[in-house]
Amino acid sequence: MSIALPAAPAPAPRRQVLIATVLASAAGSMVMAGLLATWMKYRAAAPTRASSDGLVIIKDWMPKSVVVPEVVTNLTLFAFVIVCVMAQWAVYSAKRRQSAHRSLALGTTLLMGLAALNSQIAVWNQMELELAASAYNTMFYAVTGTMAVLIAIGMAFSAVAFFRSVGGRDDDQQVVSAHALYWYFCTAAFVAMWFVVYVQK
Repeated sequence: MSIALPAAPAPAPRRQVLIATVLASAAGSMVMAGLLATWMKYRAAAPTRASSDGLVIIKDWMPKSVVVPEVVTNLTLFAFVIVCVMAQWAVYSAKRRQSAHRSLALGTTLLMGLAALNSQIAVWNQMELELAASAYNTMFYAVTGTMAVLIAIGMAFSAVAFFRSVGGRDDDQQVVSAHALYWYFCTAAFVAMWFVVYVQK
């Protein structure tokens, strides 16, 4: 008479992608925080002068010829709102194994990420700053260029998640959740950059 052994316990879920995304987002947050802190330090240390009537103290930080295209930067901020909504919709659909909705949400996230990157390129084209002409110009490209790289990484993440979803990977909840987490980080980083660089100038 043989006795059957009980089934082995289910293996613990692997969360390598989610943990790696958390670590990457933390590293990216430190990079952006350092860049924005350096920006504010340079701005605070910029020389000052009195106006022609002597009533106002002017800080020579931002060149007079520089005009920030506020409409484009505000539209970029709106694009990030849509990105977050779509990324969360992908998580919602993945939990319910709604592959069509998940693929649509991931594809839309990719397109809105492209729109945000295109908006940043439009800002560069409209402002036409020379890289080494002043401390403002150099810091501007350092901060906004880093943000553009982070957006491009997010787009690559969206593309990978999208093609996995289209390929029929119904067990991708961890990947989709990590994808949403990364875009939340990018949105927070852009909001901080938008306020410091584009609003406060």
